[in-house]
Amino acid sequence: MASCDVCGARRRAGKNVSHSNRHTNRWFLPNIQRATLMHKGKMQRLHVCTRCLRTAQNKRMTVSS
Repeated sequence: MASCDVCGARRRAGKNVSHSNRHTNRWFLPNIQRATLMHKGKMQRLHVCTRCLRTAQNKRMTVSS
């Protein structure tokens, strides 16, 4: 399973809860995308979650898909 190279986000365990309140196990997966970012002074293709992509765009970092 891929994780975010910036923040380290991985899958998390949780529950689906039905209307009758039955609980079943499930995974919450981060939205991982491949993006080219400036990392350690050079452009690199990284696995990045969309939350980090939004943060990078707000900080005016170089981002290309």
